Amino acid sequence: MRFVIQRVKNAEVKVGQKVIGKIEEGLLVFVGICDTDTKQIADKMVRKLVGLRIFEDENGKTNLDLKAVNGDLLIISQFTLYADCKKGNRPSFIRAGAPEMANQLYEYILAQCQIQVPDTQHGQFGADMKVSLLNDGPFTIILDSDDII
Repeated sequence: MRFVIQRVKNAEVKVGQKVIGKIEEGLLVFVGICDTDTKQIADKMVRKLVGLRIFEDENGKTNLDLKAVNGDLLIISQFTLYADCKKGNRPSFIRAGAPEMANQLYEYILAQCQIQVPDTQHGQFGADMKVSLLNDGPFTIILDSDDII
């Protein structure tokens, strides 16, 4: 499982012309699900995500987590995080989770995030989405379950 996490001042996601998810200060998270991912892996990733201390405290140090700043989450599924570009110029997505399994795990991740961060917004699995954001910093972190488990 891979999360690309961006600290944002605001972000939104549209499907067609309709805004389906919108946040102010918080984290925009792109979620890639692999064919070997499980709920147990998702639980560890969500714990790490909400516990990341990447917001500034009163001294300008990145010392506060999402809850401390009353931040929001916007979670977007993105199978392309498992692109394999080793051969040729056309990426392969063979390691990305099968759509049915990946969607179930994505929905599970959303539910777990909503338990800890009530204002968790999300995109639409499998849809053509347009994501807009104002990156804060910029501050971007990549979490890979292979590195934290």
